[in-house]
Amino acid sequence: MLTQLNHLQTSNTPTPTGPHDAVVRSMLANTRPCAVSFYHPNEVIYAQGETGGPLYLVEFGTVRICRLTADGRRQINSFHFAGEVFGFEPGGEHRNYAESVDNAGVRLLRPNADNGLGANELAIALRTLSRIQDHLLLLGRMNASEKVAAFLVDLLDRQDAVRFIDLSMQRSDIADYLGLTFETVSRVLKLLKDSGVIRLPSVSQVEVMNQSALVRLAG
Repeated sequence: MLTQLNHLQTSNTPTPTGPHDAVVRSMLANTRPCAVSFYHPNEVIYAQGETGGPLYLVEFGTVRICRLTADGRRQINSFHFAGEVFGFEPGGEHRNYAESVDNAGVRLLRPNADNGLGANELAIALRTLSRIQDHLLLLGRMNASEKVAAFLVDLLDRQDAVRFIDLSMQRSDIADYLGLTFETVSRVLKLLKDSGVIRLPSVSQVEVMNQSALVRLAG
């Protein structure tokens, strides 16, 4: 699983709307044109222990950043969605591995100049650190209901959604991200549904019916 797979297809066609994030837009303006690589669900983008290289931009789809523990268990550290940058890690090699969650398109970000991406790269690094800190707080201080609620609120914000959240990941992915079991994630989602906070139109979508209640539960 940790060997890098061949890309299925490449294309130079950019995302029609482009990233909304000003930092990412500025970063793209300072990178060389690079093809989009397409990945089927669960394909490896880079492997744990592989030599680190450029950053990556999600053009479409979802990417998960994972690590294998010493006893072979998978831990998901983050998810990344269209318009988000990933791959920033300290040191010369990847301490985690990246996989596509669904059919995803990913673009390498290779800087135009030898001095890298400058302030934009620093901004991405600080965001990565902030998300790591938030994730540690979520894992260590919240109960199961609070964890799932915080996860949904985060997706609502990152997807710029008013009401509907796309859940491209499996329940097992959410469990490995939140430090819960598959059964607990399913149970909490059902409790939120039964209490009228959310609806579940399908396995891959959540409709938020009471956003204020969800935010209160998330702390």
